[in-house]
Amino acid sequence: MTATRTPPPARAGYLAVLALPGALRVFLPAMLGRLSFAMVALALLLLVQARTGSFAAAGLATGAFGLANVLASPVRARLVDARGQRPVLVALAIAHALGLVGVLAVVRVGAPVAVVVVTAALAGLAMPPLGAAMRVVWAALVPDPRMRTRAYSLDAVGEEVVFTVGPLLVAALVAVADPEVAVLASAAASVLGTLGMTSSRLSRAQGARPPASARPAAPEAHGAAGSSRRRPADPLRQPLVVPLLVTLLGVGAVLGSVEVAVAALAERAGGTALAGPLLAAFAAGSAVGGLAYGSRAWRAPARIRLVVLVAAMLAATALLAVVAARVPAAPDALALLLLGAALVPVGLFLAPAMVSGYLLADAQTEPSVRTEASAWVNTAVNTGVALAAAAVGAVVDAAGPVAGIVCGGLAALVVAGIAAPSLLRRRATAWSAAQTAADPCGL
Repeated sequence: MTATRTPPPARAGYLAVLALPGALRVFLPAMLGRLSFAMVALALLLLVQARTGSFAAAGLATGAFGLANVLASPVRARLVDARGQRPVLVALAIAHALGLVGVLAVVRVGAPVAVVVVTAALAGLAMPPLGAAMRVVWAALVPDPRMRTRAYSLDAVGEEVVFTVGPLLVAALVAVADPEVAVLASAAASVLGTLGMTSSRLSRAQGARPPASARPAAPEAHGAAGSSRRRPADPLRQPLVVPLLVTLLGVGAVLGSVEVAVAALAERAGGTALAGPLLAAFAAGSAVGGLAYGSRAWRAPARIRLVVLVAAMLAATALLAVVAARVPAAPDALALLLLGAALVPVGLFLAPAMVSGYLLADAQTEPSVRTEASAWVNTAVNTGVALAAAAVGAVVDAAGPVAGIVCGGLAALVVAGIAAPSLLRRRATAWSAAQTAADPCGL
């Protein structure tokens, strides 16, 4: 996976992306809204664990929230593509915030774990797909494929910044107040960020998809003209998309197992609030990786880069397990510092892998369904996170946090190993062929 440094002219850098008309106006509130997602999983985990005393129950609630979110994600994204960003995203943000308030209510009255899990799932169903919507805005604003790589890398780095700030903010709110306050802050960020993003000119421009009769046909593989009434192709039917999603399912398994295991390790040190700084180290590593990745022009295609990046992430996860195994039952500050340092290389490969996934999904699908395609990428990762959170919570209770990390890493190795051969064999759609003509490194 070789790279060449891009030339340094100002027009090619990250600042040039942010200087595009309206970019900051839509990007900053989108980041505020996505801060909610950076906070909510840890906030729910700590809330349920504090009230029930069980990481298994907390993992089930967090996993149910995440699983409901990812199962509904393609449907929500399809609605955004069909109806436009503003009406759908605002309605979802309000419903999501009400769902989180519902979780607080059932926890306060001491409802059974099953009720808490179901309520958390209902909140997850309405999570607004701000990341997918923002990437559609970037794609419309930055048509040049090479500059779009920088825009997506900037977006991924911004997301990692909020995933650095999010756990720290949760930890601070838990330390000075209560996990309930952290959950409420997450709900507020979702609503305010969504309202700010969807009031921008660039977001409003992403309106309802025109009817089939008004859409141009997709380019045909052999140059034939398509029917002007043809429906947009289902993203899941495009070559490489399913192997891409299976690979990213493994990435999610690593993320979910790390989050639960780190919370358990922090509890050993005297308080689950310490999970915030540890997870922030993980997110900081991802931000650094994303900046480095977007600053280079890669010769290897995105599908090859993805395989290499996931393999590197799995190797870093193995190193994390080794370090975690040496953390004593009552870890001191040095042990926690070493654990945080071991989390950085795992995160280092996350943002680059996600950017590669978004670029590959873009190249394989038509512009009119790119919110859905991007949402499928998120769905794959978040499904892995949700399943790992639910399973690893029980593993941590039974065998400890190191076993949880190992289980997540092994699951990722299996699914990535299944999908990698298909990614290494190139197959392209008509849309990806057109993208390759514009950018030979895009696939």
